[in-house]
Amino acid sequence: MTDRRLDVFMYGLFMDGALLRDRKARPVNERRAYVDDYALRIGRRALLVPNPGARAYGVVFGLTHVDLDHLYSEAGLEDYRPEAVLAHVLDGGPTPALCYNLPEAPPAREHNAEYADRLRVVLAGLGFPQDYVASVV
Repeated sequence: MTDRRLDVFMYGLFMDGALLRDRKARPVNERRAYVDDYALRIGRRALLVPNPGARAYGVVFGLTHVDLDHLYSEAGLEDYRPEAVLAHVLDGGPTPALCYNLPEAPPAREHNAEYADRLRVVLAGLGFPQDYVASVV
């Protein structure tokens, strides 16, 4: 059971496979993707908020339950909960995936500019649309 992998849509700094490996996760099958009807928002970290007509880009990885338990037990991440999404792989089709998200959006005044700067670098490095990268503030 511990080696079974689930598709997980990552949309924040965890889109960086090297960062996942640094945190002792073992991601496989990396695929650039997007989810429709969600918008990216930056609070202390990234989260997705429902927004009809919006699109959020990220990466789908195959990860184990052990990987996910470890990643989301870190300080500041324990409030994230798994949700089901339909990710659209850029070089393929739709695939069901888990997506870790906060149950409630933080107050609008909560913002982490350093996180947004780092996220823009990751998004640009993955080759996502420039207008999307620029929208991360």
